[in-house]
Amino acid sequence: MKVCTIIGARPQFVKSAPVARAFQNCAGVEEVIIHTGQHFDSNMSDVFFDELGIPKPRYNLGISNVGHGAMTGRMLEGLETVFLEEKPDWVLVFGDTNSTIAGALAASKLHIKVAHVEAGLRSFNRKMPEEINRILTDHCSDLLFTPTETATRNLENEGIPASKVLEVGDVMQDAAHLFGDLADQSNTLAGDLSIDAGGFILATVHRQENTDDPMRLRAIVEGLSLVAEEIPIVLPLHPRTRGKLEQAGVKLGSGIRCVEPIGYLDMLALERKAALIVTDSGGVQKEAYFQGVPCVTLRDETEWTELVETGWNRLCPPSSGADIVKAVRAALGTTGDDVALYGTGNVSQVIAEKIASFYG
Repeated sequence: MKVCTIIGARPQFVKSAPVARAFQNCAGVEEVIIHTGQHFDSNMSDVFFDELGIPKPRYNLGISNVGHGAMTGRMLEGLETVFLEEKPDWVLVFGDTNSTIAGALAASKLHIKVAHVEAGLRSFNRKMPEEINRILTDHCSDLLFTPTETATRNLENEGIPASKVLEVGDVMQDAAHLFGDLADQSNTLAGDLSIDAGGFILATVHRQENTDDPMRLRAIVEGLSLVAEEIPIVLPLHPRTRGKLEQAGVKLGSGIRCVEPIGYLDMLALERKAALIVTDSGGVQKEAYFQGVPCVTLRDETEWTELVETGWNRLCPPSSGADIVKAVRAALGTTGDDVALYGTGNVSQVIAEKIASFYG
């Protein structure tokens, strides 16, 4: 049995690592990893394969730095060519990126079965490209692995047959457990930055709705800069965000310590040591919860509503710097409910075994 796994962005590298290990324990399953190239430089891509022990991709399509339509179209063309050559039994996609929807569509058109990990998530904001990718991927998938009861209910509400849906929990929790100790052992970044555990805030900003809107971007920078006068902020700066800051002529406050994009282990170690995480990333919201660290999300809504409901996360639409300062001050020192939201840590094995069970 052959499974083609499609990855292209940092969160997908993390999600695929424990699943790749699980496939190695399934007799008779061959996994072919295809990298679309969506995140392409060494800091955004190669380091993840080295750190997490992900098998090297058999194919790298090298598609990046173009608009949504061009990127998705080129990925469709490239993936179709690979699928015709490899003739997989299943195509496995993760999350909600252009790589996700391209893999699902290319496979569906060739009548290859599609499995979607992290299915059923909804922000109910169709202005987000990710929301469109999620919906379309779910509706052309044959097997949908949901992380939460809410995600399962979303699919039910959209008329997707229950026979296609399996609520398993979250593979990112598997990764956090699998690599947590290794992150603590290998991390030197916190020492290089001369910051103490619990004495800094970790921030990430990359989402298009924030970086491409000059008013929101200025509000985020203003808010983070004001907060950094009270407690240092470490900001791994996404290349596109750096470009948007330069384009808008916006400068970060002196208390914000910018670093280049970092690998998963460094990120995990910083998350564990942070007093608070401020982000617009879906994955980082969950990672904060996995590490027992409060989170402020710089968005109007989130797919991970249970994190807000249980007090681990609070939403802060970045309309002004003052709002961000207020949200950060309110979140510092808090904890959420003592609940297990995302499975028992064996999600990857369940996914691999379920796909393997369709062999023959």
